[in-house]
Amino acid sequence: MNPAIQQQWPLLLGNVRAAAGDIFQHATTGRQLAERKSDGSLLTATDLALQESIGKILLSYFPDIPVLGEEMTENEQAAILATGNCWLLDPLDGTSNFSHGIPVYSVSLALMQQGEVVAGLVYDPSRDECFQALKGAGAYLNQQALNRRNDEPCRLEHAMAIIDTKRLPTGLAIAIATENPYHSQRSFGSVALDWCWLAAGRIQTYLHGKQKLWDFAAGALIAQEAGCLTATMQDKQILGSPLTLAARSAVGACPSLATNWPEWIRKHS
Repeated sequence: MNPAIQQQWPLLLGNVRAAAGDIFQHATTGRQLAERKSDGSLLTATDLALQESIGKILLSYFPDIPVLGEEMTENEQAAILATGNCWLLDPLDGTSNFSHGIPVYSVSLALMQQGEVVAGLVYDPSRDECFQALKGAGAYLNQQALNRRNDEPCRLEHAMAIIDTKRLPTGLAIAIATENPYHSQRSFGSVALDWCWLAAGRIQTYLHGKQKLWDFAAGALIAQEAGCLTATMQDKQILGSPLTLAARSAVGACPSLATNWPEWIRKHS
């Protein structure tokens, strides 16, 4: 990682967190007016305000590193991604939740250098929780280190899971619904927070059929640095190169289920 970025990271974290917190504090509460994008997802004024504000902060620190934002056109995104060096910004991950007054959403920011994700930040304004990681330096929630490597062993049938069945292959979704291989299941609607809650030990298994680069980049790095499995249903690293705009499936697990959970998924796919 560029030493200048590593040195400036704590200050950058604080400024992004403060700017996002201020925008959320003054945003319309409850159901916010949203427009429907071409892919059917929602877009609010808060998405745009966050992208503009955070983008300005990033460029003020590092004017030579472009920002790839979710709300850009695909052509703009592809041109920036091709450089291999950029910020990956999802200004409001969980817009549907936010626009309906459901307090589960986040800001997700990752740094790519030479095609590799090397830094990640996920800020949850509802709980004032800031998850962050630098590659090779561990993961943190606010000032607390996150390390799942020394967890007590967990059996799959005792696991708390986050499962998004909407985008799974039909056969696998049916198996999930009928066999219930875990203790209990949730689905909250913010991919970035899903990964972070795995890193924090709030869940033990994770499965999602389709998420974009700006959805998973920061959260998956945080989970990876905490010692969790971060893979695809094809048994590849979700952060493995080459990273593209194409969506990827996601399989996550605490260390003691890093073998059993993918095996169960393969058996039922």
